[in-house]
Amino acid sequence: MAKSSADDEELRRACEAAIEGTKQEVVMSIRVAKTSGIIGIAGKLSRGAMAKPRVLAISTKAKGQRTKAFLRVLKYSNGGVLEPAKLYKLKHLSKVELVTNDPSGCTFMLGFDNLRSQSVTPPQWTMRNVDDRNRLLLCILNICKDVLGRLPKVVGIDVVEMALWAKENTPAITKQQANPQDGPVTAVAEEGEMTVTVERELVSQAEEEDMEALLGTYVMGIGEAEAFSERLKRELQALEAANVHAILENEPLIDEVLHGLESATNCVEDMDEWLGIFNVKLRHMREDIESIETRNNKLEMQSVNNKALIEELDGLLERLRIPSEYAACLTGGSFEEARMPQNIEACEWLTNALHGLESPKLDPSYSNMRAVKEKRAEVDKLKMTFVRRASEFLRNYFSSLVDFMMSDKSYFSQRGQLKRPDHADLRYKCRTYARLLQHLKSLDKNCLGPLRKAYCTSLNLLLRREAREFANELRSSTKASKNPIVWFEGLTGLNQSVNNADTSAASEAYAKMLTIFIPLLVDESSFFAHFMCFEVPTLLPPEGVANGNKPGDDKDDDLGMMDIDENDNKSGQTSADLKALNESLHDLFDGIQEDFFAVVDWAGKIDPMCCISMHGITERYIPGQKADAAGFVRILLDDLESRISMQFSRFVEETCHQIERNERNVRQLGVLSFIPRFATLATRMEQYIQGQSRDLVDQAYTKFVTIMFVTLDKIAQTDLKYQDIMLLENYASFQNSLYDLANVVPTLAKFYHQASESYEQACTRHINTIIYYQFERLFQFARRIEDLMYTITPEEIPFQIGLSKADLRKVVKYSLSGVDKSISTMYKRLQKNLASEELLPSLWDKCKKEFLEKYESFVQLINKVYPTESIPSISEMRGLLASM
Repeated sequence: MAKSSADDEELRRACEAAIEGTKQEVVMSIRVAKTSGIIGIAGKLSRGAMAKPRVLAISTKAKGQRTKAFLRVLKYSNGGVLEPAKLYKLKHLSKVELVTNDPSGCTFMLGFDNLRSQSVTPPQWTMRNVDDRNRLLLCILNICKDVLGRLPKVVGIDVVEMALWAKENTPAITKQQANPQDGPVTAVAEEGEMTVTVERELVSQAEEEDMEALLGTYVMGIGEAEAFSERLKRELQALEAANVHAILENEPLIDEVLHGLESATNCVEDMDEWLGIFNVKLRHMREDIESIETRNNKLEMQSVNNKALIEELDGLLERLRIPSEYAACLTGGSFEEARMPQNIEACEWLTNALHGLESPKLDPSYSNMRAVKEKRAEVDKLKMTFVRRASEFLRNYFSSLVDFMMSDKSYFSQRGQLKRPDHADLRYKCRTYARLLQHLKSLDKNCLGPLRKAYCTSLNLLLRREAREFANELRSSTKASKNPIVWFEGLTGLNQSVNNADTSAASEAYAKMLTIFIPLLVDESSFFAHFMCFEVPTLLPPEGVANGNKPGDDKDDDLGMMDIDENDNKSGQTSADLKALNESLHDLFDGIQEDFFAVVDWAGKIDPMCCISMHGITERYIPGQKADAAGFVRILLDDLESRISMQFSRFVEETCHQIERNERNVRQLGVLSFIPRFATLATRMEQYIQGQSRDLVDQAYTKFVTIMFVTLDKIAQTDLKYQDIMLLENYASFQNSLYDLANVVPTLAKFYHQASESYEQACTRHINTIIYYQFERLFQFARRIEDLMYTITPEEIPFQIGLSKADLRKVVKYSLSGVDKSISTMYKRLQKNLASEELLPSLWDKCKKEFLEKYESFVQLINKVYPTESIPSISEMRGLLASM
């Protein structure tokens, strides 16, 4: 027999490679031909139906305790490699049908019950021979029996014949026993024999032996099947008749059994009747028990509810109870310092009681109860009574504290003695009632407005008197010149000097005023914001006496001030509280600014230079006042800075008017008086600069110098003959007097360079005037030649009218004969009108240099136009000038 493709190991490996990754094990693989047409006569395919080579592979996959079986259809790709085409689950295999049109018996169809369209004819599979067909179908049937526990319907195939074929084609096999749940067991034949996979026989060994014994009793040929069948029918009829006869012989026994069954039936009916009676009684008893249990449960629930209600009412009564000691304290208790702990305790109880009668602490269902409403009204009445009494007491207390301090003169500055304001005792006494104010705020916020107003009104009187007495004594005890300094008015000579008396004491007095009162006002602002429960960030009090502590009272300060926010620590500031705080601070300090203004005006009258130092002192305080509680202090410092700037601006304007009045004076010569005076003024101003007052001084410098230069130009234009002399002398004096300051003050350096440029221009104009006065014909002749050189060539110029060689000789003879005398005349004219003798050497050097440059250009021009003419050379003229 030819070797079957089912034994082809290479084919099996190709199938395993095609389904790699599916975790399925190939049990059997075999080559088949797939057709979809109808088989015709002699087993030939009908027209239009072509056989396609395919491979059928049976595979299994273990999944837990179960094993799944699949029938895979593989086809050949273009490269001859197997690839999956179809997949069928064997659990859906319902029919195996042999195609009768194929006389060879090698074609069959497999029917599956899960195909979507049962109307489509399933594909037909054609094997090479019957052996291959039997191998495949036996493998499928064995797997269905062992793994799935059932067999598909087999049509057109003799199962007995297939079993006999399997027995004949199975050699001695070594079977591997295993549990059917572990998957199909494969029987492997000895090497060299044909391998046929038979997992289990369709007929067991015992059934086969019984069948052989039965067939052995009948000595018949294989063609006598009809006779064998007739004989079996006759024997079956005889056996049934014998059974009926035996039953009829046992009739008495059957009657006895029936009688017993009837007696038993009667007993059962009686028992059923009794059971029905008992069931009715039990049902009635069950209903009674359920009724009793229902009533019992209701009573028990009512008892629990009553108990809970009593407890809730007891708690509500306890919450509504007003202790007599608290009621007495709130309605008629004393506010003395010794009684404050009891008052605070009563306030805490009152606050908790009010909160306890409000949602969410009080259940909304209680809010409409009459007892709750009455108790809430009683508590509200207690609150209003206590708030009214406490507010009245605090207003009177603030007023009495201030009146006591106002009546004692030792609290204020006196003649010959400056007294630093000390509010430590005042704040210490106020802190006693800090927590009371906190509770008043929580009880009624509206009561704080009148209290803040009363505190501000009372303390404002004290602060204003302290500032007034301190400022008066500060002015009277400061030694300073009483005559105001006039810097530019009425000064026409250079030998007059201003009063250089030291007036720094006035600015020091202002600094002392700020040093004492600004920290005091900041402390008062911060204390007021804390004490009166404003919800804004405030300054921490400075250390020492300035923050109002008594020596050794640091602990009391902590207990007083720091505890104010203990129960109501709100970090966010509200615009409403900030606005209210600023209004209250204005009421607290209103009027005190007048005493600061008086000191500023007094110091400005003594010496306007004090405004510079006062401006710097004020600016040093401004950046430190950033807290919200220091709002009034910031406004006060800004107002002081504005007043100082305004006063200094008034001084600058008056000084500018004094400078302008110089142009209306009689004709002036030499250096004007305001030039050296400005140098003295600038030196004095630099001595007073502190902090950020540089901008103020630079602005003043700009105004002064601008008006000085404008006035100088106007005065110089009154006499054009001496204009340049006056300008160069004054600009030179300006530079000499401000040389040192210009090196350190950028603003003055800018004006220094401006004066230097103006000086050079005035020098150039004056020197050119002197040179042209003495050598006018010589340089006019050169100018005519230069003008003609723009239109004609140098060779044509000697032929022009007035520019001939003879004309040149006349001009040279007239101008350069006795040139030493002419140069001496130039020197005398330069010296004649110059008031500042120290400027003469430099001016004469400039004059010689300028004349030599002009003469050098003249010689070059003559050599170019009149090359044959001879004139004094440049070296001769330079030597002559050097000897002068």
